[in-house]
Amino acid sequence: MAAFVDRVTVHVSAGKGANGVSSVHREKFKPLGGPDGGDGGDGGDVVLQVDPSVHTLLDFHHRPHQKAGNGKQAAGDYRNGGRGADLVLGVPSGTVVSVDGQVVADLVGAGARLVLARGGKGGLGNAALANARRKAPGFALLGEPGEAVDAVLELKSIADVGLVGYPSAGKSSLVASMSAARPKIADYPFTTLVPQLGVIRSGDTTYTMADVPGLIPGASVGKGLGLEFLRHVERCAVLVHVVDMATMEPGRDPETDIEALEHELREYGGEDLDLVGRLRIAVLNKIDVPDGRELVDLVRASLEERGLQVFPISAATGEGVTELGYALAAAVREHRASLPDLPPAPITITPRAVDDGGFTVERDPRTDGWVVLGVRPERWVRQTDFSNDEAVGYLADRLNRLGVEEGLAKAGAVPGDAITVGDVTFDWEPTLPAGTLTIEETAGLGGRGTDTRLEDNARLSAEERLLAKKARRLPYEVTEGDGWIDADLLDDTDR
Repeated sequence: MAAFVDRVTVHVSAGKGANGVSSVHREKFKPLGGPDGGDGGDGGDVVLQVDPSVHTLLDFHHRPHQKAGNGKQAAGDYRNGGRGADLVLGVPSGTVVSVDGQVVADLVGAGARLVLARGGKGGLGNAALANARRKAPGFALLGEPGEAVDAVLELKSIADVGLVGYPSAGKSSLVASMSAARPKIADYPFTTLVPQLGVIRSGDTTYTMADVPGLIPGASVGKGLGLEFLRHVERCAVLVHVVDMATMEPGRDPETDIEALEHELREYGGEDLDLVGRLRIAVLNKIDVPDGRELVDLVRASLEERGLQVFPISAATGEGVTELGYALAAAVREHRASLPDLPPAPITITPRAVDDGGFTVERDPRTDGWVVLGVRPERWVRQTDFSNDEAVGYLADRLNRLGVEEGLAKAGAVPGDAITVGDVTFDWEPTLPAGTLTIEETAGLGGRGTDTRLEDNARLSAEERLLAKKARRLPYEVTEGDGWIDADLLDDTDR
């Protein structure tokens, strides 16, 4: 099996954020030390980063499931949890990342990186949740789960010069002759099963050359190996025809070979890539064979009429290889000079719209109720421990301050409707309107800051409590001089 993989599907999971801690400080002579629960650590990210030492996606083929570290648990005494370890995955330069059929990144150049899955946020401890009104919260927030992403990684080799041609045309031999690469070479078709890269220096120019597995008619629609490796010629600045001048197959000659290859490149790349436009040089290989040398004079004129530079060579003996190297270097320099200077990456600031409340309310056909969509409300629901009544009340306060109840009322929701936020569905019991609804809309909802428990106010005033206290103490605490007297013996004036 060839140890080369250029297209894989990976399943990555970022780390989960750790839960916050609900804790009360305990110390001698300080029975009410206050909340001291720490915050949970954030989960680690999954990052793709170009590593120059990686040349294939083989590791992902064997291990498609990758997971980053979870956040570290917090503790009391204000001890926060540590962040989970990031998982950095090395990929070759030229890796294209797609998620749900959409290209999200094209990683080119050493160090290029992409955060493919972000870790979950750690939950806040009760120390962070304390405020002037909630001095000792008896709850903490839960950590969020990390993102889970299924991505397709596709490698498109980065090379200045791409060699295209029929199987056994001598492409691998040419790479071996011009560089230090040592690809497998044999005298049967499809010897090359994986793209081979070689680094070549001609004069003051250094460039890379890619040997693409042989193309045959029908490669653009999946015949042979061409469809799997045509992607590796997309990034080549210069494409070179390598023509077999000593083929013994019937029905083949240099001109028909070139026409067939141009057809496949045109079918694969279309007008957008214009692969045929990059074909500038025709290499007539194997002129060391007597019949091959004789064919050169017959086809040179017709190939030059196509606008191609023609270089008869012998990869086996090295004849003509030096001249070809300098011609390729000139073509590469010309291409590099035509490239525009890359501007610095702009810094984009996208402020939130003035009328953006951070959520939307829509009809939910599943429950015949309503669904609240938004990053913040969905995150708050994930962070809530629904086994703790105080935590549920805190969630209700947050949603109300965001304006969710007002939005539901304006959308037409009525008490008892099923409301879905994230993965949780509950029956709506409005209690705290935002104050901007009409009288009809707020009828029966109560006012902001009110408490129905205070409507039946039977508590005595301070003056009434003082009089009651005096009445209880009067029969026993009335004195005259140094002795006690019975209060019942006093008349109304003395009292």
